[in-house]
Amino acid sequence: MTDALFLTSDDVAGLATPHEHVEAVRKGYRQRGAGAPAKPRTTLPNGEPAGMLTSYSAILPETGAMGGYMYSAGFGAGDAWFMTPLFDADSGEPLALIDGASMNPFKTGAVGAVGVDALAREDATKLAIIGSGAQARGQLKAVTTVRDIETVSVYSPTKESRESFAGEMNEALDASVAAVASSAAAVEDAEIVITATTASEPVFDGDLLEDGAHVTAMGQYHPKKRELDATTIERATYVPDLRKRATQDAGSFLAALESGAVTEDHIHAELGEVVAGEVVGRESENEITLFDSGGTGIETVASAYMLYEKALDEGLGSTISLSPASEALTGE
Repeated sequence: MTDALFLTSDDVAGLATPHEHVEAVRKGYRQRGAGAPAKPRTTLPNGEPAGMLTSYSAILPETGAMGGYMYSAGFGAGDAWFMTPLFDADSGEPLALIDGASMNPFKTGAVGAVGVDALAREDATKLAIIGSGAQARGQLKAVTTVRDIETVSVYSPTKESRESFAGEMNEALDASVAAVASSAAAVEDAEIVITATTASEPVFDGDLLEDGAHVTAMGQYHPKKRELDATTIERATYVPDLRKRATQDAGSFLAALESGAVTEDHIHAELGEVVAGEVVGRESENEITLFDSGGTGIETVASAYMLYEKALDEGLGSTISLSPASEALTGE
């Protein structure tokens, strides 16, 4: 039998700062750039009851951990559950099982911030965010750890939601956060644009992007969903989290391919290649850059292992025991 740590969402909620998540995820993508294995998500849809079962994984040798997410969404309960198994990358033994719901906006926000740090202009201070939910909250908190953001314009379709978000973030951050009445107003003059929505159609006009702007899009991980229009894809230096994901479920990129606006050669590099210094990201001040973040096991394993280590230090969680196949796989 081997002991592993079980951590609830309450155990890991608030256990690490946004900065700590960003640093862990940056290290994870640097390993990916050096060849660490990672695969795009696999999603199994179900018709009745409507739902999906999704999984993805990665091995981070330098971190010393491997694992990923498996989660269900929809079905009869109409909810979602996130489970994160974590294994030792040297021995293969289980380290932890984490209820991954509360860490999700933080690890997702962290990879968005790593993308901003790798691709946005260093002097960028004006940010637009489209979306006002948990993921938008995670993105905004993380990005302020890598850039000195002074002003934030937030838009989402529901007036009460965007105003509530702006009020909350004004209290939490040093930046001045204001709700605006349209996505066009948000994007105007923005040096960084973040989309954190579940939209099926583009949420802003790519012609409105300022020269030199950076876009992080994190809500487009379905072939039929496209937060960004073909103009945005065409104008930008396009960097996905994983190259294979761009042609599998990156809806905005797939739509731009189908329209003929771009070809597969438009994929500039994976984020890990830029972080590891294998490929140059931004090459000019006037260049528009785009990070397409659909979710991978890289940020999941990186954040989960960081939380696991902090939980051990603080004596959090409970112990579960698992039997190795050499003992239990007997057929008796």
